[in-house]
Amino acid sequence: MLSVDFHNEDSQLLRKESTMKFKVLESLKAVQDWVEKHDYKGYEPFDGLGSYLRPCTFGNTFLERLLQQLVRQCPLNLRPLLGVKRLDSTKGRGYMAWGYLHMYQATGYEEYRDKALLCLEWLDRNKSPLYQEHSWGNHFDYASRGGGMPRHQSTIVWTSLIGQAYLQAYELFRMDRHLEILKSISRWILSLPREQTPQGICLSYVAPLQSSIHNSNMLGAAFLAMSSKYTGHVEASQIARDAMAYSCSGQLPEGGWYYGEAEKYHWIDNFHTGYKLDSLKRYIEATGDTAFQENLDKGFRFFKNAFFEQDGCPRYYHNRKYPIDIQCASQAIETLVFFSDRDPDALTQAERVADWTIANMQDQDGHFYYRIYPFRITAKAPMLHWGQATMFRAISLLYKTLNTL
Repeated sequence: MLSVDFHNEDSQLLRKESTMKFKVLESLKAVQDWVEKHDYKGYEPFDGLGSYLRPCTFGNTFLERLLQQLVRQCPLNLRPLLGVKRLDSTKGRGYMAWGYLHMYQATGYEEYRDKALLCLEWLDRNKSPLYQEHSWGNHFDYASRGGGMPRHQSTIVWTSLIGQAYLQAYELFRMDRHLEILKSISRWILSLPREQTPQGICLSYVAPLQSSIHNSNMLGAAFLAMSSKYTGHVEASQIARDAMAYSCSGQLPEGGWYYGEAEKYHWIDNFHTGYKLDSLKRYIEATGDTAFQENLDKGFRFFKNAFFEQDGCPRYYHNRKYPIDIQCASQAIETLVFFSDRDPDALTQAERVADWTIANMQDQDGHFYYRIYPFRITAKAPMLHWGQATMFRAISLLYKTLNTL
């Protein structure tokens, strides 16, 4: 017979696990209700050019960036005052679809299946009008240090991540339309410009010009590798390997990556590192190619050690805590849970990050705050994809994983 003490300890452990699952489920329901109540519309960090003040920039990129950064960085939400409207978000719909699929797998409830399929149908109808194939971009104009990007200009980041939601749906439901879309996405990615180097190739961030960025290159490579067994694109696997070779050759000695090789891109942040690691793991699992296994192991060790405070608070940069950003929190949870099959401690760390984020960055109305700055100055603007959809996807994966233990 079990001793009383052992039984009590076991009961306490079960209560603790149950409490965490309940907390995650409550958070999930709250953010889901917020998104659905607002008809899947919200703000985004870089939507400031939607302001009526934009004509005052006279089309000057520097002035456009100033306006955009004013709206983005101000702790107060200036958007209602400046005429910036809540918009649809293709990546937001993709992430919500992904989260619904996680919840369908966790619970078996048909309502989650139906909501996921509705989101994917919306994405099918709302692909970028600039391209024949399926790809997706922002619903607003954007000015960055890399140059301007008009609305609907598709990016490999958005397209690959939305593509992964379609992949999961196809693996669950085997719908012919989803397979057609997977083939279309693959054709779009394969048509992108590629930087040819002695180390490998870099898939372009966008179609009109070559733009070499590590996380976007690895996201595209992962999608090509994962989808190739369904799409029949024979060159996809080799392109994916060459792309991973390029980015793995750029891994820094301590295990991280710069955002890009150009000097203006020399920073190392939390969520882009998570994108890279998830993509590399997906590539290895899809292909069985272990040539980059050491890169993966070194990168994940760096990620775990560099981007978190002891209490679970996610750091933005590897060498700086602030700003505490909801995208870093959501991607950290996602990556830690995704790697928990390799590292049992990763799930515990994911729970700490989720616990901290829910306690410190979720409003009573269900939405997650955008950022926390020094002195606890909090930007509470309700971003759609950047905060709500990314957190819904991340904590739904956490819930699904806890539900299987």
